[in-house]
Amino acid sequence: MATYDLVVIGTGPGGYVCAIRAAQLGMKVAVVEKNATLGGTCLNIGCMPSKALLHASEMFEEAAHSFAKMGVSVPPPKLDLPAMMKFKQQGIDGNVKGVEFLMKKNKIDVIPGKGRILGAGKVEVTGNPSSQIVETRNIVIATGSDIARLRGIDIDEKRIVSSTGALSLEKVPGKLLIVGAGVIGLELGSVWHRLGAEVTVVEFLDRILPGMDGEIARQFQRILEKQGFKFKLGAKVTSVDTSGAVLAAKVEPAAGGAQETLEADVALVCIGRVPFTEGLGLQEAGVAMDNRGRVQINEHFETNVKGIYAIGDVVAGPMLAHKAEDEGVACAEILVGQAGHVNYDVIPGVVYTTPEVSAVGKTEEELKQAGIAYTVGKFPFTANGRSKVNQTTDGFVKVLADAKTDRLLGVHIIGIEAGEMIHEAAVLMEFGGSAEDLARTCHAHPTRSEAIKEAALAVGKRAIHM
Repeated sequence: MATYDLVVIGTGPGGYVCAIRAAQLGMKVAVVEKNATLGGTCLNIGCMPSKALLHASEMFEEAAHSFAKMGVSVPPPKLDLPAMMKFKQQGIDGNVKGVEFLMKKNKIDVIPGKGRILGAGKVEVTGNPSSQIVETRNIVIATGSDIARLRGIDIDEKRIVSSTGALSLEKVPGKLLIVGAGVIGLELGSVWHRLGAEVTVVEFLDRILPGMDGEIARQFQRILEKQGFKFKLGAKVTSVDTSGAVLAAKVEPAAGGAQETLEADVALVCIGRVPFTEGLGLQEAGVAMDNRGRVQINEHFETNVKGIYAIGDVVAGPMLAHKAEDEGVACAEILVGQAGHVNYDVIPGVVYTTPEVSAVGKTEEELKQAGIAYTVGKFPFTANGRSKVNQTTDGFVKVLADAKTDRLLGVHIIGIEAGEMIHEAAVLMEFGGSAEDLARTCHAHPTRSEAIKEAALAVGKRAIHM
């Protein structure tokens, strides 16, 4: 029976980062992982492989449609899908091996098997073929999330797929039906659309990207439609008939009404994710959960059972890898008496399409709902010198500031490399900075980031280049 200061169940970004920080702080740490590889959903079947395919498919599309106008003459590109999938797998393998190295470097024991909490201080790990009981002073639940399923539609990961199956299709579907217009659906739809699929997105709500700034979402939808996406908003898929050579999906208005049938070769169901707590023994251990299946925690990430903590997708908040990482660090620091903290008001979000969409802080809708008076500054990439010479002018920057104090409340960007540009706003917001601070910070010329400065200037109605 092994004894540890901390046992972390799950080795996704939240779990392995928590384990590393705890080890850095002098704790004896073990991680429990039920899968054959470390890294969780993010590294194996989520964030990382999707970014590999997004990058590869973008290069494919660039070669086909953009090189010639820049004076680069090349033969029409040919898709080698197995090679592209090999490229994706190489990225996965590199990241997974990196996490394995970090476990060894930090002297963290990796215990393979399924973890089940027997109570405070005890974790049963069932492996193959035997099981063991591990004693520990503290337990952190970092088991992440699973795909949300649509009632009456069975996912076989061949024709009806989740995000997992959509990352490993053996051929490009002629017609791809996507159920859900959130981040995952639009990213994976972009991959297969670039490679030749005809993409139709069905969304229950009357807009895409729920939770994002409404103005940003509307312009993004127009850009995607220009690229060739088709959207059916305010609609729901009620069934998918798999008996024929092609899928037949029944679609009807969300509010009720006449049905229509959409044909597709592959249907991707991506209506969100749910906390993964199956088999953890939480109910038996007395760990409280909310009505959405999330583990309830206090401000120190501790559950109602002393010594049992939870972070990441299994608790409330945005299901983002970087949120889980920050929670993992904060939780480990709290365990040794330090003041670990996560600022949930400054967690960036990114959609890795082309163009990208990024955001940090509040949306206009949230500020209106909260009754906060604010000012807005916007600047389009059509007026940005670097974007104009590169002919990548889709999108704009929006800066939201407090009307009284000028404190930065939110920044929203749609444009090339928006995911990289958002962080200067995040840093400024961490320090309570103002739109004036951003406007008076010298930005290198010519860069796309100058559009952020100009949007901040526009808050005070003094943008230079517009």
